[in-house]
Amino acid sequence: MKIDWVDGFAIAVNAQEQGVIISANREGLLSLARQLQALAEGMPGDHIHYDEHNSLEEGSSEMVIEKMESPGKARE
Repeated sequence: MKIDWVDGFAIAVNAQEQGVIISANREGLLSLARQLQALAEGMPGDHIHYDEHNSLEEGSSEMVIEKMESPGKARE
């Protein structure tokens, strides 16, 4: 799966008691949109890892987005 990034992207993920907050600039949102589209076209079980070492801002929580096998049944 091809992972595209728009130059100048910034994305931060913060897990809090209320839930997960994903913050991104315009380029970050466009990058995520492209990557979600590529993931949607992939196979069940395909996934993308995001962390502060490869794509997220420093101090961000790790995030994994995975394509499910069928509606309502996430892989464990």
